Formats: sequence, C-alpha cells, structure tokens
Amino acid sequence: MRRVFFKRRAQSIIFSFDENLLLLIMALIVGVLGGLAAVFLNYSLEFCYEHFHVLRQYWWAFFLPGVGAILSSVFLKKIIRDDKGHGVPDVIYSVSKKGGLLKVRSIFSRLISSILTIGSGGSAGPEAPILYSGAAIGSNIARLFSLNERQRITLLGCGTASAISAIFNAPVSGIIFTLEVILAEWNAIYLVPVAIASVAGTELSRFLRGNQIPFSNSGFNIGFDDLIAAAFLAVLTAIISVSFTRSMEKSSKLASAFEKKFRLPFLVKAGLGGCAVGIIGFFIPDAMGEGYHSIRELISGTYSTGIAIAGIALFAKIIATAITLGWGGSGGVFAPSLVIGSFTGVVFYRLFTLIFPEANLVSEGGFALLGMSGVMAGVLQAPLTGIFLIVEITGGYEVIVPLIIVSSLSSVICRYLEPASVYLKELVEKGTLLRPGTDAKVLSDLRVEEILEKDCLEVFNDMRLKELIYLLKVSKRNFFPVLDRKTNDFLGVVHLDHIRPYLLDSLMYETVFVYQIMDSEIPVISPDTELKEALDIMDEYSMFSIPVISGRKFMGIISKATLLDQYRKELMVQTSEI
Repeated sequence: MRRVFFKRRAQSIIFSFDENLLLLIMALIVGVLGGLAAVFLNYSLEFCYEHFHVLRQYWWAFFLPGVGAILSSVFLKKIIRDDKGHGVPDVIYSVSKKGGLLKVRSIFSRLISSILTIGSGGSAGPEAPILYSGAAIGSNIARLFSLNERQRITLLGCGTASAISAIFNAPVSGIIFTLEVILAEWNAIYLVPVAIASVAGTELSRFLRGNQIPFSNSGFNIGFDDLIAAAFLAVLTAIISVSFTRSMEKSSKLASAFEKKFRLPFLVKAGLGGCAVGIIGFFIPDAMGEGYHSIRELISGTYSTGIAIAGIALFAKIIATAITLGWGGSGGVFAPSLVIGSFTGVVFYRLFTLIFPEANLVSEGGFALLGMSGVMAGVLQAPLTGIFLIVEITGGYEVIVPLIIVSSLSSVICRYLEPASVYLKELVEKGTLLRPGTDAKVLSDLRVEEILEKDCLEVFNDMRLKELIYLLKVSKRNFFPVLDRKTNDFLGVVHLDHIRPYLLDSLMYETVFVYQIMDSEIPVISPDTELKEALDIMDEYSMFSIPVISGRKFMGIISKATLLDQYRKELMVQTSEI
C-alpha cells in the first residue's frame, strides 16, 4: 500500500508540470541512466579484455568464445527467458506495434549477455545491446509514470540516443541514428527530448571516462583524385555490406537446420559456434572481439601486413560475426561493420594504388575511414548515420565530402540489392514493420470492432422475393446479409443488383427465394483481421463494404466510407503534437 501511495503521489507531482517541460525532465533522467549503462558496459568489456587477452596465446584459448557463448545463451534463454540476438529489431518492433513497450528485464538482459559474448572473444559489437538497454530504460520510466503512447515512444528514443552517444562519445550521431533508424520520423516533437538525452548521456560518459575520440587521426588532405576513388569505393562497400547482411542470415538458418537435424541442445549449438569463432581468431586475431584495436591501426596507417592478409582478415571478420550472432551469441553489428569497413577501405586503397600508381590519393588511413562510413551506411541503410558517426568518432571533419559520396552511394546500391537493412529484414519478412505515416501504421492502430456497423437488415434463406422487396423500402442499404433460419449461420449476401432483374416481373415475387439469388461466395473477414488486409480485400474485389463473421455468425459490416473516416481521425492523432 505504501508503495502504491508513493507512486501515486509522485505521479500527481509530475503531472502538475507543463506537459512539454515534463518530457524534457524525463528525457534528462533517461539520458543520465542510459549513459550510466553505457559506461558500465565499456568498463566491463575493458576488464574482460585485460584479463582474457593474455590467455589467447595458448592453444586452448579457442574454447573461451565457446564458453562465453554458452553462458550468454543460458543466461538469456533459461534465466532471463529472452531471445538471442542484438535486440534492435525488437526495439523497432516495439515502436511499430507495441507503442514503445519493453519489459523491465530488457534493461539488463542484452547488457549481461553481450559482456559474456564479446568479453570472451565473440565477434560482435556492444552498441546494439546498450541501445536495447537504453530503450528499455526510457520505456519503463514512461510506464512507471503512466505516460501516453507518444510520450513513451519519445522516451524510448531518448534511451537509444543516450546509449549510442555515450558508448561512442558522439552526441550528434546518437540523435541522427535514433531519428533515422529507430523512430524513422524526423519530427520536431522528438528532436528536443532526444537531443537533451543524447547530450546528457555523452556528458556523463565524458565525466566518468574522459572526453576522448575513440579513433583519432592526424588529419587528411582530400584532393580530386580521392573523390573519384571514393565513388568506386562506394560500390565495393555496398557489395561487402550486402555480403555481410546475407552471411548473417544464412548463418542463422544454417544453425537452426543443424540444431534440428542433430537435435542439439541450444547451449551445445552456441558452444560450437563460439569455438568456431575461437579457431578463426586463433589464426586471425583481428576477427575476434569488437575489433577496435584493428581500426586504430588501420586509420593510423600502422597496419603492416600485406594486402592478401588484410583481405583474409576482412572476410574472416564477416564469417566470425555471422557465426557469433547466428549460432547463439549476443551482440550487435555496429563495431563489426566499422572493422569490416576499415579493412575494405585499406584493401581498396592498396589495390587502387597498385593498378593506378600515378594516382595522387590520401593515405590508406583516410580510405579506412571512408570504408567504415560506406559499410556502416550500407549495412544499416542509414547514410546520415554513416556520415556523422564516422566524423564524430574519428574527428575527420576534413573528409566530409568523400564521406557523403561513399555513404550515399553505398546506401542507395544496398537498398537496390537488399531492400531491407539488417535491422529491418526480419520485421519486413514477418510483415510487422510499420513505419510512421504509412497506411499500415495508421491502420494497425484501428480495430474492426471500432468501425463495425450493425444496422444491416438480416434476411433468411427461405424468404420469398416478395418479402425481400418490401424490406427494400425500409432499408438504408442496398444489400442484405442472409442467415440460415434454423441455425442463424451466415450464408451469403443478397445485393440490389441480384434483385433488379425481377423487380418488374411480379409473377416472380412468389416463386423466387432468397437462397436462389444470394451470393454465397462473397469474401468475408473476422473481427481479428487487420484493417489493412480488409482494405486490400475490398480493393481486390471492388467492394465498398465487407461482412464481418465470427465463426459462422454475422457480426456486421465495415465500409470503406467509415474506415477512411476513422483513418483520417487516427492520422490526425498520430501526427499531432504531444
């Protein structure tokens, strides 16, 4: 009782604030908590790296990622009872279909599982798990104080922005990624709260960890030759991005098929995947972990191995990440995309200068940076995120023009080759991706029951035409649902067009029965049918209304006129300010 009292008291105090001011205060709180979660994850991974890195010189070290994958999988499935993966599709699904609702356990589920996976050497990134954690923080704070759906989604976005900003020390990137990928809506009502949360998370991280750029560089002087080469690099990064996306999909399907065929426990599958990554990493260390050390070497130009080894490391990272995430590990694709992109840029630079030795290009470190942007933009299909994230985490503002070229072209090519990004592919295939402002999103918030019309005059199958014509005089509609007189089951519909041929022939009034002229093949829907599907059926059959049947009982009809009227009202609600 005391807990309920304090909760209600807190709610009454909070709701005494102006609504916009309330949201800004909540955004600040979410930003601080999201930043704390990101700092915790960073320190945890650094601790794991320091203590496990010395062990990787031993032959048995390939078991470490396997053990980490097993622990991560058991933690998620048995202790937390959550799904594997990075969780970003779950966040987008929550925005699309669940009004921004996420479970409390989501605050720490991916956080802990990603530490076990990445800390033991699994090839994945920490950004998606911390994004999931930040989103859950925002969602549950909104739910705690009974905020409405739009406010809850806003705080969810604040959580993702603060987490991404804090993990990268990149506040602008956190804002852009949230608006471009998570919310998919460049709306002013989101911008200010998300910006406040992003800055709060970044400043907290800077206070606790210092204001350091993750991948500093000594500066690049971009010339005309670099711009031409950047266009060709965009094609290569797009191909690599699509290959990376498809390899993760194929790895997941292969793991599922392998598990079913040999009836393996999920932890054995995760362990096998982790050990496979460990074997790859034993021979190619750059394929393990988040890979930030490799990026620093590539950008600074101190990566001394030859072009063949760099190419092998590139594909080893793709395979290791696909196995890690497909076979039961937990983590994200941000860091792997950056590593893969930097290797792509270096391989491209070395090949280009080998073929065109007279080309006056910037150093290979500059092309490592451009490759990072191209692969990031291609994998996420988010060009603005690819541009601003690389600028912020490297300080490479002087390469903004080639960054725009590479990111934009790579994203466009990837969208043509692979219509959905790595985050959206699963949702698109399931038909659960509903973006703001689309028909599917507006209609998903309406239900058949809300627009069901019940003023139809029902007729029975054994009625004579004479009785039916009498009903025409009092009916407001030009059709009648037909029921079985004995069971009241729905049988079909009699439309005015079915009656018209007999209207001028009175001799037929007593000899024609309803069941003889009714349409028993008319399409119907159930109360659970999605309205978008109902509208598609009406369009396909050129219908202006469609019967709603529960079991075999007639419930009423929905008409296009009523549906579109409610559609307009719902669109006004969804596009109005908080």
